[in-house]
Amino acid sequence: MSRDTFDRNIQQLLDEVVMLGSMVEQAIMQSVESLMKRDLAASELIYKADERINEKRFALEGETIALIATQQPTARDLRVLAAVFEVLTELERMGDYAKGIARINIMVGEETTLKPSKHFPEMARITAEMLHKALGAFVEGNEEVAREIPDEDDKVDDLYNWVYRDLIDLMISDPSIVTKANNMLWVAHNLERTADRVTNICERALYVVTGELSELDVSDDEVVEVA
Repeated sequence: MSRDTFDRNIQQLLDEVVMLGSMVEQAIMQSVESLMKRDLAASELIYKADERINEKRFALEGETIALIATQQPTARDLRVLAAVFEVLTELERMGDYAKGIARINIMVGEETTLKPSKHFPEMARITAEMLHKALGAFVEGNEEVAREIPDEDDKVDDLYNWVYRDLIDLMISDPSIVTKANNMLWVAHNLERTADRVTNICERALYVVTGELSELDVSDDEVVEVA
């Protein structure tokens, strides 16, 4: 295989990774929108659509292995292909988080539940935008953007903490709603963890460019985790 052909194959692989990212972006936004509207049919579709995300992830992993096994990648090529493995894993997990939000809506069903937090759509929007920019930085090798994106994660963490404290206050004032409040805590948790995984993609983007692995978004402010 010529160098030009190999470069085209890598670019096609990266384009497919971006397509998978778009599927995950949609799942994030739609899972929250369905929850806010209590649209069970839409949540069912999101839940089932996760299978397509998983299938595409494994197909792209297979393509990546084939490129490594059949070619003689340079050091930078190997960094790209190794990073693709990690990015695919992160995207698949993000899809699982969106599926988890859909599952909560389905599980609650027609029962009355707490009104979903007004902060959920903003958390989803910021996270989806972070993901879109992170994948762009990964494909384009944009070190500056990759370093800037994790700052957005702080906004998601702040919103998570607001939701957490509001729900804890509700549970203290009315213990009968603990189960319902816990469902909403898991929604917030899934969104917060999705944003964290976007930061991981940024780390891989930097690895491709610099050849070094380093942790981004190291903060003294810890997010309160759900037990």
